[in-house]
Amino acid sequence: MQISTVQSIGQRQSVVMTAQLQKAICLLQYSNVDLHSVIESESEDNPFIEVKSGAAGDSQSMRGVGSTSRGGGMDQADMLARIQEHDQSLYSHVSVQFDMLFPNPADRITADVFLEALEPSGWLGEPLDMLAQRIGISMEEAEDWLQRVQQVEPSGLFARSLAECLALQAEDKGVMTPLFRTLLDNLPKLAQADLKGLMRACNCDMDELRPALKLLRSLNPKPGADFNGPVAPQRAPDLIVSRSDEGWKVDLNKSTLPSVVVNEKKAATLKAAHGEYVNDTLSVALWLRRAVAHRNQTTLAVGAEILRRQSQFMEKGPAGLVPMTLKDVAEEIGVHESTVSRVTTDLLMQTPQGTFPLKYLFSAALRKDEGEGGESAAAVRHRIQQLVRDEDPTNPLSDEAIAKIITTEGTHLARRTVAKYRDILKIPSSFQRRRNALLQAD
Repeated sequence: MQISTVQSIGQRQSVVMTAQLQKAICLLQYSNVDLHSVIESESEDNPFIEVKSGAAGDSQSMRGVGSTSRGGGMDQADMLARIQEHDQSLYSHVSVQFDMLFPNPADRITADVFLEALEPSGWLGEPLDMLAQRIGISMEEAEDWLQRVQQVEPSGLFARSLAECLALQAEDKGVMTPLFRTLLDNLPKLAQADLKGLMRACNCDMDELRPALKLLRSLNPKPGADFNGPVAPQRAPDLIVSRSDEGWKVDLNKSTLPSVVVNEKKAATLKAAHGEYVNDTLSVALWLRRAVAHRNQTTLAVGAEILRRQSQFMEKGPAGLVPMTLKDVAEEIGVHESTVSRVTTDLLMQTPQGTFPLKYLFSAALRKDEGEGGESAAAVRHRIQQLVRDEDPTNPLSDEAIAKIITTEGTHLARRTVAKYRDILKIPSSFQRRRNALLQAD
């Protein structure tokens, strides 16, 4: 067998992902705040790029296609006033207190790391060791910081567990006793309704245990849930939905949106002495300006299509969500599905119902018993929450009963689907809900 090398000529087609194309794709998923950082970074290396900060009132907008005009509609000022009428969100409430607790800017930056980890329930949603690593401090320092942020009201915020949350509230009220401390250490027995085991662990009889149980029931296991306002993010929205007499429209939030200014006069002045460098650098600057403009146009197109499809959500809230997928939006505006996915990765939309990530407004469809087009999964989950909230605590609805009710209303729903959505919503089973009601009645 003879081995030899042979040269051949052929043609083939392929898609080459250039560095500029990769950067343009990345721009699609940046929020306004991140986009400002990217442009600022480019301006440090390119003398012809200047960053123009956003200015209120200078905004592009697009109306939701097919939107109808309504008498007595809201303009943007009315819409903002309506949002402000909502109760203050948990994050805004804590942020105001942090302004007073941490006047030092460096301390406030550290405190904000804890604030970012705060869950809507009021609990700390990230392990303390990971927060310490992110901040760059030791575990001992992190423990000290945790005690400082736990000083905010209402008591119980930033707890890492149910026992810690209840203990913070008991200490704040001055009712912490050795018996109550032991009760908190044995919450699993209480969850199992093992009252005899609790009495043995607490070394007391039922007459002594009953006041402690009553105190326990008076505390709030999720102090953050008392805030009914929208979950306020720590940055401004990227898109703003409003309604005027002409119908719904969506605007880019130009108050935070940066723009690229290319200093072509400066380039013309330097071109004679540094021709090739100026041409290359100016070309990069002009490309960046076009890429940012394309990002804004694509963002606006995606936002307008979401608005068109979810106009009922703007009116009614979660109950008005209709099925919508990335593919639906992509086909309507003529882009690839991955483009819509990138645009909706980190962007926020301010609506009359609050400020939400764009991903929140997407939901799969469930099959209806008659006709085409079903209810959105998000709307069904909202309906399950309503049914559980309004049920008789001593006779809670089973998963099968909930499935039958929703199926009767027109959306076919299996019992196992109810169980899955219940787990997503962190709603206990009917057995657990009944047991909790009996414990509270003791």
